[in-house]
Amino acid sequence: MAMPSSPPRCIGIVSRGRPDDILAVKKLSDFISERGVEVLIGEDTARKLNVKGTKIEDMDDANLIICVGGDGTILRTLHFLRQSIPILGVNMGGLGFLTEVQPSDVFGVLEKILAGNYEVEEEERLSVSISAKERIPFAMNEAVVITSKPGKMLHFAILINGEEFERLRADGVIFATPTGSTAYAMSAGGPIVDTSVKAMIVVPIAPFKLSARPLVLDIEKKVSVELLSEKDALLVIDGQFYRNVATNEHIEITRGEPALFVRVRPHLLKVKEKLWH
Repeated sequence: MAMPSSPPRCIGIVSRGRPDDILAVKKLSDFISERGVEVLIGEDTARKLNVKGTKIEDMDDANLIICVGGDGTILRTLHFLRQSIPILGVNMGGLGFLTEVQPSDVFGVLEKILAGNYEVEEEERLSVSISAKERIPFAMNEAVVITSKPGKMLHFAILINGEEFERLRADGVIFATPTGSTAYAMSAGGPIVDTSVKAMIVVPIAPFKLSARPLVLDIEKKVSVELLSEKDALLVIDGQFYRNVATNEHIEITRGEPALFVRVRPHLLKVKEKLWH
């Protein structure tokens, strides 16, 4: 769902910290500051620029955050944020499924953003808890429960709204969002789901059962995983967050707080000046 937006008063910028990224951050920061908008730069990047930095988790005052890098940069940023702030990804990486803008287009896009001429869209995330005690980062792409010992299968049960749905022996199971349906879940044989669909995708990983197939659920369902053997598992969120899960711990997956992304329409990509070069 697209939402109208207003000109940002404060913009955060984070990056992977590679030399090309640092140069890009410097140009972006200067461009934004010259137009009277406050800029917050991530600590690691700021250190390389010899300027004051701000932790990502302390960027609560930002109305928008620019992530310079690839999808991994966006995923890490989302994990650190304490509240939902619109993200604009500048693709300095490879495929860039989550990154919205190419470097050559970014200044034209920023002109529109600073004038309030842009939209923000919500993307579904999953909330994961372990024994209902510990805060785990929201999953933008997927939450994976996998064997902690390669070559050894997990034995586990999947429950939906408290009712046992399936018992499996498998390498693990993926719980993906529609956004993540084109990531690890797709590689494991899961379906591609349009991001407008409010769904959770469940994909067993190498199941030892012919009838085990991917499942698409209403995202409002509460899904649980119970380990049935004396083998610990590993919980992985978006390939960024790792946590060992003991056999006596209970994993629960529910609908999480949505992520916000700045969406750029084709007519916004006309750059008046080639400021990048």
